[in-house]
Amino acid sequence: MSEAPVVQRPVSAERIHPGGLDLLVVPPRARTGWRVLPARGGAMCAVELQKLRHDRTELYTRAVQPALWLLIFGETFTRIRAIPTGGIPYLDYLAPGIIAQSAMFIAIFYGIMIIWERDAGILTKLLVTPTPRSALITGKAFAAGVKALIQAVVVVVIAALLGVAMTWNPLRLLGVAVAVVLGSAFFSCLSMTIAGIVLTRDRLMGIGQAITMPLFFGSNALYPVAVMPGWLQAISKVNPLSYQVDALRGLLLGTHAHLALDYGVLALAAALGILSASSLLGRLAR
Repeated sequence: MSEAPVVQRPVSAERIHPGGLDLLVVPPRARTGWRVLPARGGAMCAVELQKLRHDRTELYTRAVQPALWLLIFGETFTRIRAIPTGGIPYLDYLAPGIIAQSAMFIAIFYGIMIIWERDAGILTKLLVTPTPRSALITGKAFAAGVKALIQAVVVVVIAALLGVAMTWNPLRLLGVAVAVVLGSAFFSCLSMTIAGIVLTRDRLMGIGQAITMPLFFGSNALYPVAVMPGWLQAISKVNPLSYQVDALRGLLLGTHAHLALDYGVLALAAALGILSASSLLGRLAR
């Protein structure tokens, strides 16, 4: 009498790889608490920077204006020596101010982009995701900072070609990058805050054009605070651009600067800008 064939039981996957199917049946643990904001903010920043791969025209066109400031305004006032700069050639004195100016000009119209996203229906889709509104604003703000940083590199190269005596110390250049990003984050949040108030691109363009030059001329980018009239000195002391220029000038040229105060003001301004823009984001999407 023949023996019945032995039926081999299939070896389970868990016996081969214990826990190997866990990822198929158990979703990865979601980030919670304080880890949500940097993770989602970093993702939004990466999405914003992806746009540069498709259109780099803005970077090229934005380099024209700072080049003209350095070539024409800087070279002319260096020759006539009309502005006291403490023994520093005026072109050297001007270069950090033009870096801050070009970064501000990129960031101050960032609200137009968020209005365009509202009109295209993108903003509404972003707001229904679990991403906090502060993370959306933070990502956009620091994407503006990275764009401004690219612009700052262009200005530094132009200034170096014109003979501006700047430091190339890596730590100081890192400090320059931090100052540029923080300042740009504030001005982009200021733009998005205004966008949340006026709600239209035309109004934002008008207000943006109305405040950029007062912010620029009401800072120490072109001349020392000591030569300003009293009322303009008061404006300069509450203007974040003045603190950004002071930090850039101290780091790049080695002049006396209040770096702790400068970075503190820039960080506080960026944080307040993120809070104000986040609070108005829902109004913009209605």
